[in-house]
Amino acid sequence: MSSFLELENSSPNIFIPEEWSEAAESIVFDSPTSPPPVVLICGAKNCGKSTFSRHLLNVFLQRYKKVVYLDSDVGQPEFTPPGFLSLTVVDRLTPDLSTPCLKTPERCFFFGDISSKRDPTAYLSYANALYDYYHKEYNSFNKTEELAKIELPLIVNTPGWVKGIGYEILVDMLKYIAPSHVVKINISAESKNLPAGEFWLEEEENYGTTSLIEIRSARQDEFNRSILVQKDASLMRDLRIMAYFRQCFSRDSNITTIKELANALASHPPYQVPISSIKIRHLHSQVPSDQIFYSLNATIVGLATCSNNSENSSWCVGLGIVRGIDTFKGLLYVITPVPHGTLEKVDLLLQGFIQIPSCLLQVKGCISPYMCANILPTS
Repeated sequence: MSSFLELENSSPNIFIPEEWSEAAESIVFDSPTSPPPVVLICGAKNCGKSTFSRHLLNVFLQRYKKVVYLDSDVGQPEFTPPGFLSLTVVDRLTPDLSTPCLKTPERCFFFGDISSKRDPTAYLSYANALYDYYHKEYNSFNKTEELAKIELPLIVNTPGWVKGIGYEILVDMLKYIAPSHVVKINISAESKNLPAGEFWLEEEENYGTTSLIEIRSARQDEFNRSILVQKDASLMRDLRIMAYFRQCFSRDSNITTIKELANALASHPPYQVPISSIKIRHLHSQVPSDQIFYSLNATIVGLATCSNNSENSSWCVGLGIVRGIDTFKGLLYVITPVPHGTLEKVDLLLQGFIQIPSCLLQVKGCISPYMCANILPTS
């Protein structure tokens, strides 16, 4: 069986056209460092937004020791499993521009779905809150804070949903963030592109505060038509989830195939979480109170803290798999790579639509504990 790590890392060679390099270098080296550049990257699906953002990240690291990355693409995020909006501080070059890699974000929200369409309002509130955190921590200081803090540039990666409600969400993000630079990647199929010019501004609004850079997708055929890299999005999401839960085990553990990971997770001792110590919130759906535990078992949940925040905008610290529930003992059994010290602060479980990859539940010769757990009714 192929290694799921090899599958995740397998991708075509990345080509960075001169137009892309010139755009990245002009943003990084022709901009003031105070305030630092805030760059939002947008364009249609598969046009190369993630690749350009990784390239820009590397160029930024030639001038800055650290770069902040706001990822609003819940379907194909850069540094987290799917379902997250996140803010990550990056201090190392990305050696392979073709492959996303897992990093621990400084702040993140678990949206719980692979598209913003189920709840655009919540999605925008999360994106705005992450930008507010960046602005407070890394962009705007008073004189007493200047010595203790360092200003850092920001890259904002956006989804490829640029029509209908997706377009309206992008416009709202642009107006709220008001970036110093917008990089718009165009493809040869004009009907799929964003409108020309500073499309997010109304006629009466001021032009000129944002530098708009329009570039073409990286590859064209002999007729100058864009060659889009088609990705199996569902497979990529499953691979990211598996790579995330692979972190439950040490790097030198001999776990490289899906079957080995499934067996390791099945035998991994779970954390015992007292039901009385947590709240449970279902995202994007209503669940009857007597069905809560049935719906929660054998699912992926966001592990969040709501003690110092409102329950509707709770910082998330990671993901867990609810392996089983014992209502007599009042315990949830959760598998997660989140360290114990961090897990102790979790007081809210968020259930969305991010599912355990079916390949982890259907491995031949492995009896999955998630499929046969004895769940007792709450009443």
